[in-house]
Amino acid sequence: MQHRIIVLGAGYTGAIAAGRLARRLRREDVAITLVNAEPDFVERVRMHQLAAGQDLKPRPFSEIFAGTGVEVRVARVTGVDVDRKTVTITPTTPEPGADAESITPGPGAGAGAEELAYDTLVYALGSGWNPQGVPGTAEHAYEIASRPGALRLRERLASLEAGQSVLVVGGGLTGLEAATEIAESRPDLKVALAARDGLGEWLSPKGRAHLRKVFAKLGITAYEHAAVTRVTAGGVSTADGRDLPAAVTVWTAGFAVHPIARATALEVTGTGQIVVDRTMRSVSHPDVYAIGDAAMAMGPGDKPLRMSCASGTPTAWQAADSIAARLTGGKLPNAPLRYFNQCISLGRKEGLIQYVTADDRSLSAVLTGRLAAVYKELVCKGAAWSVANPMFGMPARRRPVIRTNSTTGTAVKSAA
Repeated sequence: MQHRIIVLGAGYTGAIAAGRLARRLRREDVAITLVNAEPDFVERVRMHQLAAGQDLKPRPFSEIFAGTGVEVRVARVTGVDVDRKTVTITPTTPEPGADAESITPGPGAGAGAEELAYDTLVYALGSGWNPQGVPGTAEHAYEIASRPGALRLRERLASLEAGQSVLVVGGGLTGLEAATEIAESRPDLKVALAARDGLGEWLSPKGRAHLRKVFAKLGITAYEHAAVTRVTAGGVSTADGRDLPAAVTVWTAGFAVHPIARATALEVTGTGQIVVDRTMRSVSHPDVYAIGDAAMAMGPGDKPLRMSCASGTPTAWQAADSIAARLTGGKLPNAPLRYFNQCISLGRKEGLIQYVTADDRSLSAVLTGRLAAVYKELVCKGAAWSVANPMFGMPARRRPVIRTNSTTGTAVKSAA
């Protein structure tokens, strides 16, 4: 019988893991199923561009995984039973702009629910926007953590007249990219950003100086040390008593992981992330691997990896190679999970590459300007290319899976 591998979620991490497993293992030995709520790949790192009115290249999974042996199921995950080793899915046909990420935990939700059995599960359901419990956020703010959210914001921005205001809440990488992209594409709008701390506080002095220079050039107002406590139809209120007006509020203040894992018997953190070892294997259920934002993985200095594409891709490599090694009797990978830089686009013409230590602390070195924008664009294109070309670098000969004889308990290789 084939070893059944199910990958949940086809963002950067899930899609890369599925492709890497298809390269490492023989089709006659394994059956790989990739489950995703949408039929094509979403370049999440470009959602601020989509919201600002730019069109992105479509990448259907039916084309990406054609001929790879990976079966793609367009469906929502509605339940995971890690004790019975099953996944419950409901087939979907998303309408344009429909929120395919709105998934409610629990088995058998929706018509046509189906139960899939697995031998190995790769959990890559990722994260979505996090309202942080701030009153009014869900009702009045826009998000760009998903394609449906970015498309809704795109439509709203297009309806704004010259002189109207847009406020981005959140001073992290997503907030910086959203504010600068909107300001560059719509110079007729009044764009502002509200940050809980100082603007780019974690950056090096050179990085902060360049960020302020770009903000000034684009006419973006920065409200610093502005912890937002309420969102209304006309703006936000802050902890220090300020009322910041906005025709549109864009919420980029962090991410929340998909809720399914918390509803299972898996060991998870308080944030709902699955606790894993260095091979991305669940510490409580060895048949489950978690990657990307869904995993609580430790990096250099025993610091948790932050939710990001920079963290997610290496964890996908690590998990896929670990699964292949365990199935074929190969050597487990020991690749370091570390950082090199933070790549920030500041519109299409400007960028900021902040070089960092292995544990993500800013160094003095930065790359700025047009060259940094080109660098960031190459990084984004490279990430999408790795998803769209899952069989690139296929080994000359895949190793056969080692099975256990049910009678003798001894390991035997499948037929060559």
